[in-house]
Amino acid sequence: MAPSDDKAAGYASAPKRPARLTVPALHSMMQEGTRIAMLTCYDASLARRCDDAGVDVLLVGDSLGMVIQGHASTLPVTLTDTLYHTRCVVNGSTRALVVADLPFGTYQASTEAAYMAASAAIQAGAQMVKLEGGDWLAETVAFLAMRAIPVCGHVGLQPQWINVLGGYRVQGKGDDAAETVIGDARALVDAGATMLIAECIPRALGARLQREIRVPVIGIGAGPECAGQVLVIYDALGITPAKPARFVRDFMSGHDGVAAALAAFVAAVRDGSFPGPEHCF
Repeated sequence: MAPSDDKAAGYASAPKRPARLTVPALHSMMQEGTRIAMLTCYDASLARRCDDAGVDVLLVGDSLGMVIQGHASTLPVTLTDTLYHTRCVVNGSTRALVVADLPFGTYQASTEAAYMAASAAIQAGAQMVKLEGGDWLAETVAFLAMRAIPVCGHVGLQPQWINVLGGYRVQGKGDDAAETVIGDARALVDAGATMLIAECIPRALGARLQREIRVPVIGIGAGPECAGQVLVIYDALGITPAKPARFVRDFMSGHDGVAAALAAFVAAVRDGSFPGPEHCF
């Protein structure tokens, strides 16, 4: 049967799936001044809601260890956990770029170990992986980038370092600490990282990072000058039991449902009203 005979035979054409956002698309958004809206996500149903609301990036974060599994930190999360939730998010979304966290212990030992974990995440449907760490990770970032694996770095507060830090505290305070954050970010980007998350740093440092680093910096407690903003989705929906961090805003407040709250988050990121001064350090 000729291709043109399909409709005559009664076969319906498959619906066109919208194209997912790409890394170059995020860079274009940054260059055009369109702020990037990012949320963590762990399941298909919320992934679909985020897509409908216009969320640009979905992060399958190791924060799932705390908000889904009930652990006191992200450290118990395994690669198997991350891959399972990545597949769920990919199955539930069609537009957002999907980033998968690499859990503690899966990438620190060697570049080869990092590649095995990252390639499994990409095969599960992620378009990018995220690593926590500074300039010591540059070799690993380069190894992955040269093997077609986009990398998002993570500077500032790094939750996988909780046993070293002794708590979730603002990082980059003071000149020396700020220079360390800037140096780490430069090293990661020079090695091939195409996006950065900056967590819990002073607003002035977040602004400097975005000025000096040539990739989108996604802030979480890093000020409004970043190219985009991310929150843990349960924090954004006001359903985490712990006291929210200073950088959190409950978008369910004043809205009649999840869909409206997610749309409000996207709108507030786009117009720059979130984060406000009350969310900054």
